[in-house]
Amino acid sequence: MKFTVAIDGPAAAGKGTISRLIAARFGFAHLDTGLLYRAVGAKVAEGAEAIEAAQSLSESDLARDDLRSLEAGQAASKVAAIPEVRRALLEFQRRFARAEGGAVLDGRDIGTVICPEADVKLFVTASAEVRAHRRWLEVGGDEAQVLAEVRERDERDMNRADAPLRPAEDAVIIDTSDLSIDEAADRACAEVLRHRG
Repeated sequence: MKFTVAIDGPAAAGKGTISRLIAARFGFAHLDTGLLYRAVGAKVAEGAEAIEAAQSLSESDLARDDLRSLEAGQAASKVAAIPEVRRALLEFQRRFARAEGGAVLDGRDIGTVICPEADVKLFVTASAEVRAHRRWLEVGGDEAQVLAEVRERDERDMNRADAPLRPAEDAVIIDTSDLSIDEAADRACAEVLRHRG
């Protein structure tokens, strides 16, 4: 059975957590597509050329332990604005989405570009302040600086020429600003159940 769940949204909105919970509950494979861009960004930071880094991405690149840092997130946002990088990673993501047994993909353009025919499309969001606080709890540092970086990243992701961050027209929007993880996951799982029958 092929069944695709596409989850989009800005940084630290909770889409990764929700995606993993959906995958675990329904036995679907899960791909955090942001890791692809973080891995490319990390390779670029080490001196690689962005397009070549995207074309040669390997499983070991995705297993690096430094991909969740703020620096990796900023690097990911920068390389994700390069159309040739996006094209290089497009087919990898589409193959994953068509896997037997179902798949959940989360990122910035899954429902709009990668899997416009997904069975379920969710757009998970929260206010910039809430997302910055969550990220600050995760990585520490100066909370005001984290908020500035979240807003900078939002601006870049939403206004890039190629595949800007926005909800698909038929996406269900889940604002997690005032929801617990369980409440947000329950809403998302209810959508999956509604479409699976």
